[in-house]
Amino acid sequence: MSLVIDATVEIDAPAELVWQVITDFPRYGEWNPFCVEASSTLVPGEPIDMLVKTSGSSTRRQREWIRSHTPGTEFSYSMKPTPVGALHSLRSHKVTALTPDRTRYESHFELAGWLQPVVAALLGKNLKNGFAGMTEGIQKQAESLRAN
Repeated sequence: MSLVIDATVEIDAPAELVWQVITDFPRYGEWNPFCVEASSTLVPGEPIDMLVKTSGSSTRRQREWIRSHTPGTEFSYSMKPTPVGALHSLRSHKVTALTPDRTRYESHFELAGWLQPVVAALLGKNLKNGFAGMTEGIQKQAESLRAN
């Protein structure tokens, strides 16, 4: 069994602008309530370093590894698997143009392994709220940039 958190939103902005928002890592702190810092080259096999709000004002530095990157369309990353299958994850972002001025953004997260129920009990609510806040932030940021 795994913990899966999916969110999809349609955004009134061009796909290129939505892509710009989700890959402009230095600006995450301006609009992202969950992942307040990030840096990555998006090259598969290289790291993505993040500062994630774990609860309230608490934060945690996290390093994961880029698994895939199709410029303008998607990227994904995961933690290094822990020994004996204790825990593994996958996080992905996908951007799809619906019209020249409307885009679908899809967020996907899954966590599996025999330690997953413990992590889900401790952090599940925060993860769900965090990914929802990030999805909403992407929408608001892209639509705000489009309006300017």
